[in-house]
Amino acid sequence: MAYLIGEALVGKDEEIAHIELIIGERDGPVGKAFVEAFANPKYGHTPLLAVIRPNLPAKPWTLIVPKVTIKNMEQADKIFGPAQSAVAKAIADAVEEGIIPMDKLDEWVIIVSVFIHPKAKDDRKIYNYNYSATKLALKRALTNYPSWEKIAYDKDRAVHPIIGYRMNHRLWRPPYLQIALDIPDIEKTIQIIKQVPKSDRIILEVGTPLIKKYGTKVIRDIREVAKNKFIIADLKTLDVSQVEVDIAFEETADAVVASGLAAPESLDKFVYEAKRLGIYAFIDMMYVENPIEKLKTLKQLPDVVILHRAIDVETKEDLRWTWIKKIKEEYQGKILIAVAGGITPQTVPEALKNGADILIVGRYITQSKDVERSTREFLLKIAEYTPKEPGDIDLFRVHVE
Repeated sequence: MAYLIGEALVGKDEEIAHIELIIGERDGPVGKAFVEAFANPKYGHTPLLAVIRPNLPAKPWTLIVPKVTIKNMEQADKIFGPAQSAVAKAIADAVEEGIIPMDKLDEWVIIVSVFIHPKAKDDRKIYNYNYSATKLALKRALTNYPSWEKIAYDKDRAVHPIIGYRMNHRLWRPPYLQIALDIPDIEKTIQIIKQVPKSDRIILEVGTPLIKKYGTKVIRDIREVAKNKFIIADLKTLDVSQVEVDIAFEETADAVVASGLAAPESLDKFVYEAKRLGIYAFIDMMYVENPIEKLKTLKQLPDVVILHRAIDVETKEDLRWTWIKKIKEEYQGKILIAVAGGITPQTVPEALKNGADILIVGRYITQSKDVERSTREFLLKIAEYTPKEPGDIDLFRVHVE
């Protein structure tokens, strides 16, 4: 064993404890780091041995390193008191409980990074939270927690407590309802967003008319009232694609839309830049006669293809359902498929049955006298098609780590 790593956060308020630790052999890299840190203290971050009380250190030998700069003796007392004792007691109890093997007491050393908020006051809470966090971090280190299965399951569900909402959204759980905010009136658009019911199934599109009137800064304006939503910038890019992707990214867009009528060279740059920045590349196939042939001209596939029946031709024959099946068969789930144009609650079952991943709806919702009711009509239809799936991803979570 070279070393093992563990982390845990326990508690709340200013006394919250965040422990990060490394366990390793005395004659290995952790032992070397232990000695170097101990022999070269940094101002405000003086390392100290974990002791249950003076003259009674824990084993394996453990070095505590404060994360937050200690600026006065009151803050020092929190580290050289409840935190120090809690970490040491957790180490000793972990040995007694068999978490740390008894035969490793004199072979291993531990480095523990301890967070103590400068405004922390309650010594008992500091002790209890740091004890629990240290014990949990030890157990996690020695069991190689988390497994990849745990990471894969939670990475798109997770909300960091400091941020308070999800960042860097991923479209990992279709079907979705994409609301196209096409009305070129920012005040009215904000009112519409406020009436949309909360649901993880809903994503928002900043429509082309809105962007043309206000510029791409309108994306950031919408982000202010929809912080936790996946937001698509419908730029319908035809040229200078990398520049337009960069602009939308800087305005906090999670995805950007290019026109499928653009040259393959431009679309290649568009997809490349979106993937480089970690946002989604949508290609709108409106007026593209053969979407599959267009996709075959590209070096890299987009994340989403939009099969878009234009407003001006909504009364003509609808070939989208046929194209969904053909694209799904050709690319075996490598691309999400969105359908737009004339989507109503009545057409939702047909769209989902044929394999649509995203339902793009504009006027039916945005021009409704009751935005919430109209939106729920779609959500109910989606729920009927996915009866085993909860509407919100945290619905059945009873404990948040």
